Amino acid sequence: MKMTEKKLFGTDGIRGIANVYPMTGEIAFKLGQALVKVFDKKWRKHRVLIGKDTRLSGYMIEYALTAGICSMGGQVLLVGPIPTPAIAHLTKSMCADVGVVISASHNPAEHNGLKLFSGKGVKVDDDILLEIENIILNNNIDTSEIIGNLVGNAFRIDNAKGRYIEYVKSTIKNTNLNNIKIVLDCANGAAYKVAPLIFKELGADMIIINNNPDGLNINENCGSLFPQNIAKKVIETGANIGIALDGDADRIIVIDENGEILDGDELLAICANYLMQKGKLKNNAIVATVMSNVGLNIAMKNIGVKVVRTKVGDHYVSEAMQKGNYILGGENSGHIIFGKYMLTGDGIIAGLQLLQIMKEKEQKLSQLKKIITKYPQVLINVEVKEKKPLNQLTEVIKLVNLIKQKLGDEGRILIRYSGTENKCRVMIEGKDQDVINVYAKQVVAEVEKEIGI
Repeated sequence: MKMTEKKLFGTDGIRGIANVYPMTGEIAFKLGQALVKVFDKKWRKHRVLIGKDTRLSGYMIEYALTAGICSMGGQVLLVGPIPTPAIAHLTKSMCADVGVVISASHNPAEHNGLKLFSGKGVKVDDDILLEIENIILNNNIDTSEIIGNLVGNAFRIDNAKGRYIEYVKSTIKNTNLNNIKIVLDCANGAAYKVAPLIFKELGADMIIINNNPDGLNINENCGSLFPQNIAKKVIETGANIGIALDGDADRIIVIDENGEILDGDELLAICANYLMQKGKLKNNAIVATVMSNVGLNIAMKNIGVKVVRTKVGDHYVSEAMQKGNYILGGENSGHIIFGKYMLTGDGIIAGLQLLQIMKEKEQKLSQLKKIITKYPQVLINVEVKEKKPLNQLTEVIKLVNLIKQKLGDEGRILIRYSGTENKCRVMIEGKDQDVINVYAKQVVAEVEKEIGI
């Protein structure tokens, strides 16, 4: 196995259709064993904290993972359905060696995934993921000496949700949110219990939708992937804001009082502007990915804020924030990281920070968002038969370079492969929607010609 590239882990853990390789009970069992071997503690039982979203397949994966850990003498802390960022927080606060989230985030119910957090509450480094993969793929496990009292055990943490709820509320010092009407879309996912409680306990007037999971309806025509639905509800109810979470609640999409949709770039701009005005934006910089709109760069330049770019993935954003000592970062997809409180995306914390800004400045969301003007963007996903290195797609690269010249400083083009699917993503931004549509179709045609299905 080449140690320079991962075979099981993608941009956000192991992902796939549940009960189909690699998202099988067997792989989950082996992962559990590998975790104990890699994070071995000679002086006590290795401790793993496991949480999940509301997918039916979560039971299968949870029990297999638990069995693997126990077979190696590890101890399992089970917290049940809870947001991904809660696992990051609890892994650190409960001194676990590693935290595992069983979730496929925004993907359909038949999918599932496994992602890992270190004892510091951050996503596990790539070099450790490669070590774990090597153990799994080479069956490099021996349990023959794990017998008797050396076998591990598992138990449930009944107050896990309460611990997370109180921590999240403390990030805005339990600010009273009375007189704010919120439509909250829980996506029938991991936050269906904790999110309503958090906003209600802070005094908000709540209208809660999609908080009745049945194991199969997670992300189904709801949540951050379908913000147009909650937008209608905001208009119907005269709410001040709509907050749409995804299946594991690590991302957020927001709706203003006029039913207009705000993505992660707009939330970053609003929060960066507020922190800059308060003199609290460390190093006068934020972190965003290569997918963030060019309008974010322009807006931040106007207020004296530098934008540091990373690869796609909130763990890359988190790494850059820690390295550069920055406190705010995120993705246009809605992963927003407030480094003072969490080192991974947290949709609920992001929503609370935004509400605090609205309350303090006494401004509507439609007013706050004027800080940024987004450029038109087109994003097309092309199904491919292979992920051939992009620099080997001669005609594609030639066309991309030509388009870059034509766009100049008033636009950009980016092509990249999906980390979880056999797709090539073509993204173009520019001032004129019609022009970038034409460019995108030209690039897509070349990609399909060279590696399309």
